[in-house]
Formats: sequence, C-alpha cells, structure tokens
Amino acid sequence: MDIERINSYTDPRFPQEILNQHGAFIADGKYPCSFRITDETSAEVDYHDYSQIAPLIENFRFYAEHITSFRDKSGNIIAEFPKVNIFSLSTDLIQPSQFYADEDKVKAVSGFIRSGTDIVIPVMKKDGRYISLDGHTRLYYAVTQGWKTVRAFEAEVNDYVLEFVEEAKKRGVISVEKMELLPHSEYEIKWNKFCDDFFASKK
Repeated sequence: MDIERINSYTDPRFPQEILNQHGAFIADGKYPCSFRITDETSAEVDYHDYSQIAPLIENFRFYAEHITSFRDKSGNIIAEFPKVNIFSLSTDLIQPSQFYADEDKVKAVSGFIRSGTDIVIPVMKKDGRYISLDGHTRLYYAVTQGWKTVRAFEAEVNDYVLEFVEEAKKRGVISVEKMELLPHSEYEIKWNKFCDDFFASKK
C-alpha cells in the first residue's frame, strides 16, 4: 500500500480538525483515511475498509507513538498496542532540538489544544533535562499560553538530534521560549535549508 501523509492545512477531502491534527492520509493515491485524536492515548479512524487499516495505523503511529488504542466510527476497537508511559513534564526542563516555530502551524494547533494536558511529545532524557524530539509547535504554543507543564513520553532518538541540539544551543535556543516565531514561508526557507545543508554534509 502506498501511503501519503497530508501535511497542509487545506484539503477538501478532510475536515479541518483532521488537517489541524495532522491526521489525514491518502492510501494508494485515492482512498482518504482520517485519524481523529480523542484523548492522549486514543484515536478514531475513518476509512472505507478497516480490514486493510494496519499499514495506515503503522504509518500514523510513526508520528504519534503514544496513540495506542484505535476505534472505528461506531466505537469498535480495531487495533490496540502496549501503552507507553506518559508523564507530566515542566516546560522549564525541555531543551528544543529545533530553532523556529511556524506561525501557520501555531495557529492550527490553537484550534484543538485547550491545555497543557492536550500536548503529548516524545522526549529524550539527558543531563537532568529532556530534549524534545518532536512537537515543537505545540510546545511553543504552550509557553505562549503560560502553561507550565505538558505531557511527554520517552522515545528512541536518532543520533543527529543531538547535533541539532548543539546547534540550537549555539544559537541561544536553550528553552522553548527562545525559539523564533516565523511566517510560514520564512520558516520553510530557513528550517528546510538548515536540514538540507546538514544532511548533505553527512553524505
């Protein structure tokens, strides 16, 4: 099965809530599949053929490992996985592995996040703090709202993330508050250029 994740916030095939949560996928170029996160460990799945849902769930969980229970539109369980250990984490203890926040993404997450408990991010513990491996938009939104804690779980990390962290520290990004908010077009240029240059240097 060929699976495409929809990363834009405008697509007539999906409800806005699904797009804002990055829960929109297309299978084999024509079959839409929606994942609507309902709580910190569960999601509702809308797909035309639940007997073929396993690859789509696997793809979705690559981005949202903490979601371990999946139900169909009628509330029937279609897949379950071992739960991950989710805990409360002070934003003061988080070291970002990115430098920028995207204005469009911040606006999108503001549509469904109501408190710090709605934010679940993967982290790596290091030197008494936690490196954020993903979810930087949600973290940035949290600190702008004055929320002091979010939810987190420890996850496996790629080696390059530690180099991203070192670069963040060089740029003075030692906390979520220090991330720079950029218009979407500028974010795409600056962040994508950094990533492209970084990975090109590793070849």
